[in-house]
Parts: sequence; structure tokens; C-alpha cells
Amino acid sequence: MIRVLLADDQVLIRAGFRALLDAQPDIEVVGEAADGEQASRQVRELRPDVVLMDIRMPLLDGLAATRLITEDPGLGEVKVVILTTFELDEYVFEAIRSGASGFLVKDTEPEELLRAVRAVVAGDALLSPGVTRRLIAEFAARSKEPAPAAALAELTEREREVMALVGLGLSNEEIARRLVVSPLTAKTHVSRTMVKLGARDRAQLVVLAYESGLVRPGWLGPAG
Repeated sequence: MIRVLLADDQVLIRAGFRALLDAQPDIEVVGEAADGEQASRQVRELRPDVVLMDIRMPLLDGLAATRLITEDPGLGEVKVVILTTFELDEYVFEAIRSGASGFLVKDTEPEELLRAVRAVVAGDALLSPGVTRRLIAEFAARSKEPAPAAALAELTEREREVMALVGLGLSNEEIARRLVVSPLTAKTHVSRTMVKLGARDRAQLVVLAYESGLVRPGWLGPAG
């Protein structure tokens, strides 16, 4: 079973998500939180697999709560998905930098929400299909000028290439097609790159690709 914690200050939102998720044979809602403090506390008590985290909550907002969770070494297996009302929420990029595995807009289709929960548990980044690349590019453009990361020196040429494609928002299957390799090989390259760079998950690898200058906002392809 995939264990989910709901963190949102709106009771109706939580009730709607709970009804949808609990109706699935492989998903169980194990708790609810109405603010960030309660959410971070319940994560430590309940150890869910996934936290659906509203970004605007009282006492402690979703961004701060996400940072508390992802910076705790004992909670490394907990994945946080940020929920936001607006596609261009100014905090989304910072949330991913803070360790969130991705984000969803609250009015997403039910099927997409279910796919999201299952995807992050499987280790995939969730960067809202359709708006992913535009959002990452926009928020990366607001960040400081990237400086070459010394850690990239540890990567092989193929791993740098794969990291750049991840930064452009490509899935393992898309990377496999681009490089003419199997999806399993692409996934292996991504995993090795994450280990070498100490990235918590695929979403952080996207951020590192931008911060290191491996890819730049608005580029149609990887740096070369």
C-alpha cells in the first residue's frame, strides 16, 4: 500500500482528495494536517510514502514544512508533492530546490493526481506535464547566474548528456529514444548521476542541471 498524508488548510480539499485516494486498492490516506507544523509532526509519527502539501498554510507554510521534512536524514524515503492553486506559483521552483519531488495544480484531473502519487513512489519527478519545461525555465531564469559545479567533473560524458536531457524535462523513455538506448539503460544513467551528485530525487537533478549551467532557460537542447 502507498501511504499518503494530506496537508491542506481547506477541509473540503482534504475530503475530496481522501475520497479519491482511499477508493484506490493500492493507496491509503494515513493522516491529515491543517497547517505546516502539524504536517511535519505527523510525517515523523506516521512515516507516509507521500505527502500532498499545500503551499499556503497557517503557522508554517508548505515550503518551510517541506524543507523540514526533506532535510531530516531519517525521512529520506518520504516524497513531498506540492499542491498549488496557480501554475506559476512563485514558490514552486524554490519548493523543488528544497527537496519536493514535484508539484501539481489543485484542479488537476483525478487520474493525474493518482498517477502523481504512484510516480513519485516509483522514483519519478512530478513536474506537471504540459507546463513542466516552461515553469522550470521561468523560475531558473530568476535565479542567479549559474556557475560550473565541481561535482559535474565526476560525471561521465554520457551521464552529463543524460543529466542535461533530464533538465529539459524528458522522461526515461524519451531519453532512451533520444540516445537510442533502452529505457532501463537510461534509468540506470539517471540513477548513477543522482548518486554521484547527491540528488535526493529526479526533481533535484533538474534543478542542479540549471544551477550548474548544463542547461539554460529557453534552450532547445543540452549544452554542448
